Amino acid sequence: MTYRELAERLDGLLAFPVTPFTPANEIDLPRFRDHMAWQLSFGPAAVFVCGGAGEFWSLAPNEYALLVRTGVEQTRGRMPVIAGTGYGMPLAGEFARAAEEAGADGLLVMPPYLLTPEPAGLEAHYRALAGATRLGLILYQRDNAVFSSASLMRLAELPNVIGLKDGLGQMERLLRQRQALGDRLCFMNGMPTAEMSAPAFAGLGIRSYSSSVYNFVPALATEFYRALCADDAATVTKLIDRFYRPFVELRDKARGYTVSLLKAGLDLIGRPAGPVRPPLIDPPEEHRAALRAILAAVGIAPVRGC
Repeated sequence: MTYRELAERLDGLLAFPVTPFTPANEIDLPRFRDHMAWQLSFGPAAVFVCGGAGEFWSLAPNEYALLVRTGVEQTRGRMPVIAGTGYGMPLAGEFARAAEEAGADGLLVMPPYLLTPEPAGLEAHYRALAGATRLGLILYQRDNAVFSSASLMRLAELPNVIGLKDGLGQMERLLRQRQALGDRLCFMNGMPTAEMSAPAFAGLGIRSYSSSVYNFVPALATEFYRALCADDAATVTKLIDRFYRPFVELRDKARGYTVSLLKAGLDLIGRPAGPVRPPLIDPPEEHRAALRAILAAVGIAPVRGC
């Protein structure tokens, strides 16, 4: 597909599957296939494998290539597959080549490792990566990767820079970027538990977002997205009050819970995905009990004994 076609297909609810691990912390490929099949059955607009929820930072290059290839096989062309990449240019390029060889449609480019670069250096980093791959690139604005409108406009001139995922949440900056870029890039909400900020992003005309909770409550996540698109404020407010706000309050109790709680949720509903990899930590029983109660409040009964 063309870059424009890829950008247009990223309009919707975006799935970011976790990476299942065995108790020995090895890739659990059968569970990954099963998890992908389950998520795809709910019809997301696109699937982002080996992203933040997929613990990209913890994956060896061979594990990454295996997961991207498996994700492409599972989707069978029904929707775009976007793979994560990041770190410095040599490693980012290596992951990009692996994703391209595995059949991915695009790349979500995470911020460069550790450094807070000058704007010119940040721009040069993304230019180098764009020149090293034919895949469409989605820039991830967060942490140490924050773009001025002018810099973003220059990067958008590159044919394979197709989108911006915003995990910063600075609405004034985002509004200026939207006004400067128009429809040159596809914009998406990449905030943690994006549903909490989805009404604010929708006010800027950005309704696409990555739903982390889609991992373990895909039906509820789909209901929320449809209500948002239908301007059904009553349903949006109800779901925020009953599920998303309590979930975020629990998420904020420990660093890394943006991933750890997803796997805990999968375990509670009887679709275990194994542990998180260190330095992330798995939730203690106290927090699992709180998540159990949050699920029960929206009518999702955890599997007995979990």
